[in-house]
Amino acid sequence: MSALQALTSELLAFRDARDWRQFHSLRNLIVSLNLEAGELLELTQWKTDQEIDALPGDALAAEALRDECADILLYLLLIADNAGIDLLAAAQAKLLKNGEKYPVAKARGSRAKYTELG
Repeated sequence: MSALQALTSELLAFRDARDWRQFHSLRNLIVSLNLEAGELLELTQWKTDQEIDALPGDALAAEALRDECADILLYLLLIADNAGIDLLAAAQAKLLKNGEKYPVAKARGSRAKYTELG
């Protein structure tokens, strides 16, 4: 069992012990993931790039950053479980697709979208 599978099992046990599965429709989970992503984004609101880069060095800000990242991961795991997605396999397949879209020879050092690469 991978670490991701073990974490998912722990998360599902946590959810089931509280009888929260009834609230975890795919739609609700996707909405919740986006709300958590908004909370992560909120940590950067009105801050300069230098202030944002300093977040990990500040104990309280680093904790908030970790918590929001963890919330996003946990909701993503619930979405994947609900939809029958093997996240590791999906991520590996997507990385291969991105490698085809963004070959090193064309994409290195470029921020252009794959449709704009020469």
